[in-house]
Amino acid sequence: MSLFFNAETMRFEGTMHEPKRNRNVFLDVKPIPDETAIVNPAGQGRRNAALFNNRVGFPPVTPKEAFVTTATTNQTNMVYESSKPIYLVLRAIGVFPYTRLASGETAFILASPAMVYCVMFFLLLTVYIAFILLNRIEIVRTLEGRFEESVIAYLFIVNILPILIIPLMWYETRKVVSVVNGWVDFETVYRKTSGRALELKLRTKAQVVAILLPILCSLSVAITHVTMVDFKLLQVIPYCVLDTITYMMGGYWYLACETLSITAKILAEDFQRALRHVGPAAKVSEYRSLWLRLSKLARDTGFSTCYTFTFICLYLFFIITLSIYGLMSQISDGFGVKDIGLAVTAFCSVGLLFYICDEAHYASFNVRTNFQKKLLMVELSWMNTDAQTEINMFLRATEMNPSSINLGGFFDVNRTLFKSVSRCRIWRPLAKSNTFTTSSCSQRW
Repeated sequence: MSLFFNAETMRFEGTMHEPKRNRNVFLDVKPIPDETAIVNPAGQGRRNAALFNNRVGFPPVTPKEAFVTTATTNQTNMVYESSKPIYLVLRAIGVFPYTRLASGETAFILASPAMVYCVMFFLLLTVYIAFILLNRIEIVRTLEGRFEESVIAYLFIVNILPILIIPLMWYETRKVVSVVNGWVDFETVYRKTSGRALELKLRTKAQVVAILLPILCSLSVAITHVTMVDFKLLQVIPYCVLDTITYMMGGYWYLACETLSITAKILAEDFQRALRHVGPAAKVSEYRSLWLRLSKLARDTGFSTCYTFTFICLYLFFIITLSIYGLMSQISDGFGVKDIGLAVTAFCSVGLLFYICDEAHYASFNVRTNFQKKLLMVELSWMNTDAQTEINMFLRATEMNPSSINLGGFFDVNRTLFKSVSRCRIWRPLAKSNTFTTSSCSQRW
């Protein structure tokens, strides 16, 4: 045995300070806020191992900036603040009866002013739509003429269905609120790990969506009524509200998926930057726990609104089918003024369905596939054994934890879903007899 230190001895001594204990990740543990940090007399903030509850068996061995209490700690919920304009509009139209508590958390309380307002709004809208529905049913009963007229009459009845989105969202508000609070926990852990707040810069997009979508929905409904039927303002107003409900849910989905995508990119860049400096394996484990939380949030985004968006997807599929039936029935006779409304309806519905599928696909790609690429590009030759083990565990975690956005087990929301809908050929009208031969779908939707 040599009395002199060699390279292997130094490498071994360099890894002695890392305790080789259990490094389990607990996603349901609520992270400790920064105010509970223990500050030593020397002025350096450091956490006790007993308080370090995001993982077990990894007390910080050296003072880390991620676990130091600073005076400039930002306690603002950036994810909630970024999506706040969308949430406010959804609450204004009776869809999302959430309540903000004094502690900064979001809650669903049945006996709250928000819930009372949403119930009153829903009852008034239901009574209003009931009278319109009776009028539309009477029109269908006395209907005579071309097939296009029948399509338009049935289309206005189907357009009333989005009122069901309101009670469906009430049922799922508790799950949505849980996801919003889950983002608060994620931001807390991210701030401790990276030493800075999560910056999304989505507030402007949310404001644009919250302002433009209701205007565009009202405009499309006005065009539809002007071209299809006699324009009656009292009948246009409820249809504007119902269209706004449908497309604002699309706006909510867009912001939720954009939040996941941008957060995944930021996390991947931070992880790649952290690996440039030689450090203990605990740093890799910290980012693994962050990614697991983000993956869980991606799955919960789909599960939290599974019934609502399953209904929206089926509704859009029905609207697209009905509108294209009406358009294709008039090919031989030429398009008229009424076909403008059918074209606008079909275009808007296809666009909304495409964005729902595309945004979910992009978010899933960034959370899982893009992060796996960053991990595979990591140079392992200079790392110690523990760090290499953590990298391999990180890769296995990305493989074993699906990050796809799934609507409660009904189907995955991605571009394959949109492709399946677009491949379904369900029209081929015969011009004169108005009879159709319907071909089968190439894929089961």
